[in-house]
Amino acid sequence: MSIPHTVPAWTDEVLDFAQDLVGQARSIALRWFRHRPPIETKADASPVTVADRGVEEFLRAEIARRYPDHGLLGEEFGIQAGEAPIVWSIDPIDGTRSFITGNPLWGCLLAVLHEQRPLFGIIDIPSTGERWVGVRGRGSWLNGERCRTRTVTSLQEAILQATTPDIFEGEDARAFERLSAAVHLRRFGGDCYAYALLASGMIDLVAEAGLMPYDYLALAPVIEEAGGVITDWQGRALSPKSDGRVLAAANAELHRQALEVLAAQA
Repeated sequence: MSIPHTVPAWTDEVLDFAQDLVGQARSIALRWFRHRPPIETKADASPVTVADRGVEEFLRAEIARRYPDHGLLGEEFGIQAGEAPIVWSIDPIDGTRSFITGNPLWGCLLAVLHEQRPLFGIIDIPSTGERWVGVRGRGSWLNGERCRTRTVTSLQEAILQATTPDIFEGEDARAFERLSAAVHLRRFGGDCYAYALLASGMIDLVAEAGLMPYDYLALAPVIEEAGGVITDWQGRALSPKSDGRVLAAANAELHRQALEVLAAQA
């Protein structure tokens, strides 16, 4: 559920610029999609390609040219002026493993934070031509059509999704299994696409762990402005300093029930 929020006067200008940027970034990523780009392994054992770096380099350069006083937080090239009043969060290809295996459900995530809180978020899916945009206090939209989450309020009727069971370890894995046992259906895969589906009323829950800020900051406005709730596993609002465990739900009641299951003792 979104919190009433008066957007700054500059929001429309920056949002228009952001949407133009992700539109241009599509061609950079699609140039490499299903063309087997060379794959490198980063220090955290995750894969990276020339497409990831090319998209982020493009976005950072264009943002810096237009708004040199804005901060930048990106997956591939780190943080710059992270304490600035306005900071851009960039995940150039969310779902690199999907990208390198030819799966179309990967996306570009772009968010603008105002005073450390996401003001708007964009989930852009180049291979399908879909783009979700959420703006604080204004709503959430898919290609110009208003998004609404589902109204399911019982875990027994809910559909749960996560990118992969491999992201859960130890007690987190046990907590996720408890939640899986309580719902009607669980599915894996999709990365950011799962959150977009939640905003569009196709699924009801997404639970994940081990995420970085650029993985989730763009998701929050899209989900909340569609009527959903997204927090950490303690129910706290997401911020650049969150612990990487994320729970998104179609509504507050479903979110409350899911939090209780995640917190229960094994």
